[in-house]
Formats: sequence, structure tokens, C-alpha cells
Amino acid sequence: MSQATYVIAPLPQPALAVQGDSKMFPVRRIWCVGRNYLEHIRELGNDERNPPFFFAKHADMIAPDGATIPYPTLTKDFQHEVELVVALKSGGLNISADTALDHVFGYGVGVDLTRRDLQTISRKKEQPWEIGKSFDASAPCGALRPAAEIGHPAKGKIWLSVNGAERQSGDLSDMIWNTAEIIAKLSLQVELSAGDIIMTGTPAGVAALVPGDEVDCGIDGIGTLRVTIGEPT
Repeated sequence: MSQATYVIAPLPQPALAVQGDSKMFPVRRIWCVGRNYLEHIRELGNDERNPPFFFAKHADMIAPDGATIPYPTLTKDFQHEVELVVALKSGGLNISADTALDHVFGYGVGVDLTRRDLQTISRKKEQPWEIGKSFDASAPCGALRPAAEIGHPAKGKIWLSVNGAERQSGDLSDMIWNTAEIIAKLSLQVELSAGDIIMTGTPAGVAALVPGDEVDCGIDGIGTLRVTIGEPT
């Protein structure tokens, strides 16, 4: 469609870089898995018997590798959560776990940035989490590695450091739900599609960030991501 079709100019398409390719991966939706590593469930004092669940961020909340992310408004407890990112090339409803990995384009490293104090208040009031999870630049993501090159990683160190000091460290094998199970479960809730990405949960070690912090993170065999926390805007 031409620009004249719209009453305002169409907004830019959010997208992720792909390692070794000049073409970008267009992002349709961002889905996040809550409570998918046992030690993280324990460190936040949640019931480890409850299964993980899903929440969403908006696609335009992505921030690229190397970005400076302003310290967000309204919070005094701004925390990091490093995660495996799964990018889908196709989708559907009621996908079986046996075929779920056929829908994966590739994998990357992301950070679910969280206004923890606001999330905690929402949880206590039994209100939605959006104020704590969905805000500008709250989904930094590195370049994707195609599954055609690296397969479907089920193990490998996942880590995050701040100013050179490691804070989070775990292994993909520690996930309560694996990638195929996550895709299958989410497809019961919503029809998945090409361009969807899924952030699959974080290991223990989440902690607060302050302006000036340099955040480095990575997953063995997949890639790395670096962002800087800037001053509030």
C-alpha cells in the first residue's frame, strides 16, 4: 500500500539483525515466558509448583545490540533478566511439541528489562504486569543465529555481567519447559505466526541496574549482547 492509504505515515517495522546476513528479521509480536528457571522462581519467593505462563511486550520495544537505554520512568528498582530468544518463521494454532521446532527460524540473546517494584505492586493487587514489563526499550535483543546453521540448542551456558562482574549464570538445560514445549503451549493460547519472537525465561541472579552500567550477556553457541544504561530522559 502507498503512504497515501493511511491518515498518518506508517510506523517503521521493528526488526532484528541476522548474523552473517544483510537482511533483517521482521518482528511481529514479542511473547515472554514467566518463571521458567527453578532458581529464579525461588529467588523471587514464588511458588515453584506453578507452571510458567506468558505475557507480552510490544514489538517496538526492541533495542539493538550496542544501544544506550535510558533509565526508565516511575521505577526505583530497574532489573535485568537475560533470556534465550526464539524467532519463528511460521506458526499456527495447536502446534504439537513434536513439530514445534519446524517453525523456528533461529535463536538469539535478549534481556527482559523489568521495573521490578512496579511489577511487584501489580502482582500484589492482582493487576496486569504491563507497567512493570512493557515500556520503551525494555526488550534488547542481539543478532539471530539461524537454526539452519546451529540446530536447536538445548544446553549451553547463559550468562549476564554488569561492569565486568557476572551476576546471572545458568544453562539452557535448566529450563523447566524446553523450546518445543513453550511453542506448543503458547499456540494453545494464541495463533503464532512468522515474525513472532519468544523470550524463554531467565536464570537466577536478577538484580538492579543504575545509569552508567555496562551490561554484557550471552549464550554459548548463539551470541552475545551489550547495552549501556543511560540517564533518565
